[in-house]
Parts: sequence; C-alpha cells; structure tokens
Amino acid sequence: MIAYHGAGDAVIPARHQPWQVLDYAASRDAALPALWRGTGLDGPSLPPADLYLTPQQYLQLLQNAARVLDSTDTAFMLGQQMLPGGHGAASAALLRAASLREALRILADSQCALSPLLCPRFREEGGLAALYWTDSYGAPGQLPFLAEMHMTALASMCRWLGGERLPWRFCFNRTRPRYTEQHEVHLGPDLRFDCHLDAMLIDAAWLDRPWPAANADAAPAQGSPAEPAEPSPAAGGTPSLLTALYDYLLARVRAAPTLEQTASDFGVSPATLKRHLARHNTHFQAELDQVRTHVALYLFQTRRADNDAVARHLGFHDATNFRRSFKRWTGRTPGMLRESLLAGAS
Repeated sequence: MIAYHGAGDAVIPARHQPWQVLDYAASRDAALPALWRGTGLDGPSLPPADLYLTPQQYLQLLQNAARVLDSTDTAFMLGQQMLPGGHGAASAALLRAASLREALRILADSQCALSPLLCPRFREEGGLAALYWTDSYGAPGQLPFLAEMHMTALASMCRWLGGERLPWRFCFNRTRPRYTEQHEVHLGPDLRFDCHLDAMLIDAAWLDRPWPAANADAAPAQGSPAEPAEPSPAAGGTPSLLTALYDYLLARVRAAPTLEQTASDFGVSPATLKRHLARHNTHFQAELDQVRTHVALYLFQTRRADNDAVARHLGFHDATNFRRSFKRWTGRTPGMLRESLLAGAS
C-alpha cells in the first residue's frame, strides 16, 4: 500500500516558510492579522514553535499576502529568501553543497522541508539538465505565483552558493503576462511561456562545476528563526497524495494505468480515491494526462522524438490517436509544440 498525506493534514512547520511570508509582509508594513484571514487560525504575529500548518492554510496565507501586498514583485521577493532557509539538516546540507548537481539532489531528497508546495523533479539527458515542478496539493489558481517564487528561490540560491549567475532557461506553464519586468530582473531574459510545464533548463556541463567551499561552516538560517521545528508527525516522511500519484503514474505510464488498479495499490477504493483527488481540485484522468504530457514534452525536447516514437512510448496504438489525445491535453498539435520546443532549444 502506498502511503501519502493530504492537503488538510498539518505537515508544514509554521516557523519555516510561513514565518518568512509573515516577516516579509511585516517589512512592507502589511497588517499581519489580514494575512491569517481564512486560515482558521487566530493570527499570531509570530507562530509558536510547535505549530504546524496544513498546506491549505499555507496556500491561503500566500494568497492573502499576494492580495494585501498587491505588488508584482511579491512572489519573486518571497523566493529570494526561501532557500536555503532555516530547515535544520536539509538547509545545512544545501549550504555545504559542492555543486549544482548536489544541490538539486538535496532539494529533491528534502522536498517536504525545502519545497513543500511544489515537488522538484530532476532529469538529465543529451547534455541538457532540467528541473521541473509539479503541484503537491492541488492549487491550480496559484501555480503561476508559486512557480515564480520557486524558480526565483532556486536561481537566487545557486547564484549565492555558486558565486555567479547561472544561465538558466525558464519555462512557464502560463500565458505571457502583460509585463515581464520582474521576471527579467530576478530571473534574466531567457523566458518562455505557454510551455505546459514549469521548468528550468541548463546545459549539463554546469551540474558538476565546483562551487566555493566558503559556506561549509555557515549557519543553516537565512531570514528564518534559529529554532527549526521537528518533522511533522502528521507527515511521517510520506509524500503528498499528488506527489505519490505522479510518481506512481510516471513509473507505469507505458502500461496505461487504470483508476481501479491505482486505487488498489494505494489501499483505497476507486470511489475513495476519487473523493481524495476532488479535495485536491483534480481527478484521475487529469493527473494521468499531465504525466503523459510531461513525458511527451521530455521526449520531444531531449530525444528529438517524432510522433510515432512518442505514441509507442506512451502505449498508443497509432500516432493518430496520440495526436488527438495530445491536442486535448495541451490545445496544440504535437508537431506545433515540438517545433516550438526545438526552436527554443536551438
């Protein structure tokens, strides 16, 4: 049986990233009680050390911050202070990372502490390294904000620990905003939109370039309280439902996984799995289609695969059915999107 926790479980230490949101809002003279509105909490200016938030509460806190601060730079500024953070051993390990590859491994291994709302996923092939994020708790309306925050966090941390600005290429699963000044200031000019996933790409040669060792004895705190909370008993080291489901579907994407078999492997009935997914604002077919889309994009980008090859990989009987399904997933034909990806890569 596959273990997981949900968006309503108290798993996020309030003294970690939520505290950073409150601290930043206070520095901008925001009224802190307004930030707690809708969370079901009393709104302490500084959360007690033993308080854990549910992901739903943390997402509401971020939504309130975006509304109260009402600034185009909020996501980017929050990202600037997000990593390495003050998350105990995980942050200390990031501070001692000897290379980009090691930092990405630590980020993925300690995802629940360092990146609870979006799950970072690393792939490397054909001289290209990619880190892309998937939604951990079902917050589709907040994904543009979260993507900007997390990309800024990683880019900023790499620049600090690596001693230079790395030549990332940024891909966003959203339409191009009217203004991109903040994106360019915090991330650089290499921006692409309408990509159907949120990702950062970089030449693989940067992965093993040595980073300065000056941070080996640094304290694991950067704008956070000095007393890190213990891991949440509610989480117990388990991934979120959507993260666990994505991993499950990705491992079986070539075998056309079904709702019934998936529910059985998760130890619940199909009806129960449907209810759990509905609480995360999604459903089984949407999650399967997302995984298939990401795999297709990966094959197009890294292996220069054609429609027939991707169709076979995903278990379609022929390329026609794949093209029809792909257009339903993305709104674009595989050929159109493949040409766009390859043009951007070149």
